[in-house]
Amino acid sequence: MDEAVVWIEKSNADLEPDLMTAEEARDLLSTYARAKKLVEYGETVLARKMDNAEELARMAGTSVGKAKATVETAKGLKSGDEVSSAFATGDISFDQAAEIAKAEKAKPGSAAELLKTAATESFQVLRESARKVVLEAEQRRGLGDRQREARSARSYADELGMINFHLRLQPHVGTPIVNRAEAEAQRLFKAAKKEQRQEPFERHLADAYAAMLSGSSVKGNPRRAELVVLVSHDVAKRGWKDVRDGEMCKIPDLGPVPPEVAREIAEDAFLTGLFYDGKDLRNIKRWTRSTPVEVKLALQLGKPPEFDGIKCVDCGKRFRTEDDHVDPHCGGGPASADNLDPRCKPCHKAKTERDRKAGKLRPRAPDVAQRPTKRRRE
Repeated sequence: MDEAVVWIEKSNADLEPDLMTAEEARDLLSTYARAKKLVEYGETVLARKMDNAEELARMAGTSVGKAKATVETAKGLKSGDEVSSAFATGDISFDQAAEIAKAEKAKPGSAAELLKTAATESFQVLRESARKVVLEAEQRRGLGDRQREARSARSYADELGMINFHLRLQPHVGTPIVNRAEAEAQRLFKAAKKEQRQEPFERHLADAYAAMLSGSSVKGNPRRAELVVLVSHDVAKRGWKDVRDGEMCKIPDLGPVPPEVAREIAEDAFLTGLFYDGKDLRNIKRWTRSTPVEVKLALQLGKPPEFDGIKCVDCGKRFRTEDDHVDPHCGGGPASADNLDPRCKPCHKAKTERDRKAGKLRPRAPDVAQRPTKRRRE
C-alpha cells in the first residue's frame, strides 16, 4: 500500500492535463476512478474496527455523517458475498455498494439484479431501484408507523438571511402538496416566458410554495390528480389489512403506503379500474360523476405491471419529464402512445439534436407528412 501511495503521488506530480488530448485525459481519469473505488473498499472494511466515527471523519477528511455511513456500510458487507467481491475488485463504488447492501439486507437475494443495474445504469437509477426494493420489503414490517414517527419540520436562516424550510411528510400527505406546487410553478413559468422574463423553474416553485403557505389561492391546473394510490383488488377484498407478494398498495414513483391509509383515502376519492394482463394495459374504467378519465392519465402511472410512475427513458430522472416523439412529430410521427417516450428536458434536447443530425427532422413525403398527427391515445 505504501508503494502504491508513492506511485500515486508521483502520478499527481507529473499530471499535466493541459498537455493531454481529451481521449488521454479520459483514459487516465478512468484509471484514477478505479483506484478510488479500490481505496474506498479498504477504507470501508477497515472502518469496522473504528469505534469513533469522529476519528474516522478526521482521518478521511469527511463529515461525521459520511463517516457513520461508512461504518454502517461496513457492517452490512459480508466477506465473500457478491456485493463485497464487486466492491473489492473496483467494479462498484462506495456509494453503489452502500445502496446495494441496504437493499440486500432488506430483501436477501436482491443484490444480483442491482449489480447488473450498477453496471449499465446511472447511480440515480440504481439508487431508485434499491430504494424501491427496501420500501417494498419494509412495507410488511411496520413502514407506515415508522413514517408517521419520522415526520418533522424545521426552519433556519442562512448566510443571506433567507428562510429555509425542511419538511418530512408521509407520502400520502406530501404528494398532493408537491403536485399542487409544481402545477402552480408551471403556470408561473409559462406566464413569465410569455412576458420574456426568463428565470429558473426552481424560483417559480419557491413562489408557488410561498403562496400556498401564506394561504393565497393558486391557479395551476395539474395534468394529473394531486394524489394517486394504486391498490391491488385483492388487498381491498381482504379488508385493507396486508399486502402480499405480487400485490401493491403504493403511490406511483414514490413508494408504498399502508393499506389502512389507502382505505381512508378511498372513502373520499374517485375510483378507477385498471385491467392489465401482466404486461399491457388492456382497459381502464372510472366510476365518477364527472367525465371519464382520458387514457393519458393512465399513462402517467407508468408501464404495467410495476406502475412505477413516469421517468426519463435515458437518465431515469423523474422531475419535469416531457413527452418526446420517438418518431419526430415534424417528420410525420403520430402523437400516439406507442410513439411517445418520457424524457427530462436535457435528454429531450439531446435526443432532438441526434434526430437533427440524423436528418429525421425534415418533413417526409406528402403522403406521410400530411396524415393526421393528432390521435387519441388508445
